[in-house]
Amino acid sequence: MAELGKATQQELKELSSAFQIYGDFIEGCPYGSGHINDTYKVTYSVGGARMNYLLQRINHHVFTQPANVQSNILRVTRHIADKLRAQGVEDVSRNTLTVILTKDGEPVYHDADGNWWRMYIFVEGASTYDQIQSAQQAELVGEAFAGFQNMVADLTNPRLHETIPHFHNTVKRYEALQAAIAKDAFNRAKDVATEIAYVEARANTFGRLLERCEKGEIPERVTHNDTKLNNVMLDDKTGRGICVIDLDTVMPGLALYDFGDMCRTATANAAEDEQDLSKVYSRLDMFEAIAKGYCRGAKFLTPGEKEELAFSARLITMTIGIRFLTDYLQGDVYFHVKRPGHNVDRCRTQLKMVQSMEDQADKMEAIIQAALAE
Repeated sequence: MAELGKATQQELKELSSAFQIYGDFIEGCPYGSGHINDTYKVTYSVGGARMNYLLQRINHHVFTQPANVQSNILRVTRHIADKLRAQGVEDVSRNTLTVILTKDGEPVYHDADGNWWRMYIFVEGASTYDQIQSAQQAELVGEAFAGFQNMVADLTNPRLHETIPHFHNTVKRYEALQAAIAKDAFNRAKDVATEIAYVEARANTFGRLLERCEKGEIPERVTHNDTKLNNVMLDDKTGRGICVIDLDTVMPGLALYDFGDMCRTATANAAEDEQDLSKVYSRLDMFEAIAKGYCRGAKFLTPGEKEELAFSARLITMTIGIRFLTDYLQGDVYFHVKRPGHNVDRCRTQLKMVQSMEDQADKMEAIIQAALAE
């Protein structure tokens, strides 16, 4: 098999033929801007009409249990599709991903070279964006992720596979950081003493959501766990968020993780690795837009969840900062770096975002209360 992104037309034809699709192969080409999986748009002729599919190789180095990942995705997408049909939605395949099974009836294809492949119906007439264009768009994204969570709020039995254990567990991430500091394998701890102290000063808050979950005040839910703007497809005509995509990390978690990570990415006014920290802060207008859209759509929220919405933005931003800091101390083994100290720059932007959110905490809390009251 060719390297990532380099599959030939013949290879794409042979791979796609393993799935339950019909007609004649026309062409395939690399698609999207993702950095983890290997994605192609494959076009078939069906009775003279062109039919597009997404063929994707799952990165089994990142997702070490591809069959469990795809089992989760199949359950979630079928659950949503059933609900959409019950609501009378006509074009279900534009409102949720549709998994194409293999000819053996499986949701994923394991090829002779050990690669894992999946296929979806291509969502037509919709686009993704890497940068938020406006507050209105942020509001629609918030509403779309809330709608996704609404659809899967009752998908609890049996429990989905936890494909990446403790993914957003801040306590576990902090324990990993402490271990990296103690080992200091690359003699780097001295260079980030300020960042370490900043994190340690807030450690008593890291278990807050998990403790409330254990008490039953915040329920475990099915969560997306990667709520970036470009994981929502927006209708080309209306701009409305119609389909949540990139479901690899869908698994049990807290709804607050999704809201917090959405705020982290959507409110940042600077790049994740910005070196000039004077440019880094959390935009209150974007937070308000996200909050309005999310609170309007999230009909399932319990009192406990509502109380922690603003805090979750700070917690998840801190969690990502901890992950960057840990990776730096461990020798930059997880996140791809382009320059020395790249992970330190990333860590510092996250911690500056946390500080910005702390400085605006009262305003953010007021925004949440207003959004919930609408």
